[in-house]
Amino acid sequence: MIYGIGIDIIKIERLKTVAEKWGEKFLLRVFTKNEIAYCYAKKEPYLSLSVRFAAKEAMIKAIGSGVPVAFKDIEVMNYDSGRPFIKVSGLLEAFFEKKLIRCAHLSLSHEKEYGVACVILEGSL
Repeated sequence: MIYGIGIDIIKIERLKTVAEKWGEKFLLRVFTKNEIAYCYAKKEPYLSLSVRFAAKEAMIKAIGSGVPVAFKDIEVMNYDSGRPFIKVSGLLEAFFEKKLIRCAHLSLSHEKEYGVACVILEGSL
């Protein structure tokens, strides 16, 4: 059963501008240390940061207004194959348990100017 769907698009240059202006203060407020390390190991870190930000926004849209969400409670990680997935923690993890949400499917994509993320939440009956 689908619990919710969320999608978000982001202009990569916008995130780059914010990250360069506010630096570590912004990065540590929005991203986990694992996400920051993963993105900055890439040749173009802002592509990866942007789609991760979009994924967090898409997740918030997918859950609706049922719980206040901290960006860092949504962590975008990758399997060894490269496929992205979302790990939840904090209040969001408790919300998933309460609502019987068992899986958050994630798709990410980017090109020169834009990044996009789609989240589909799968629940149990």
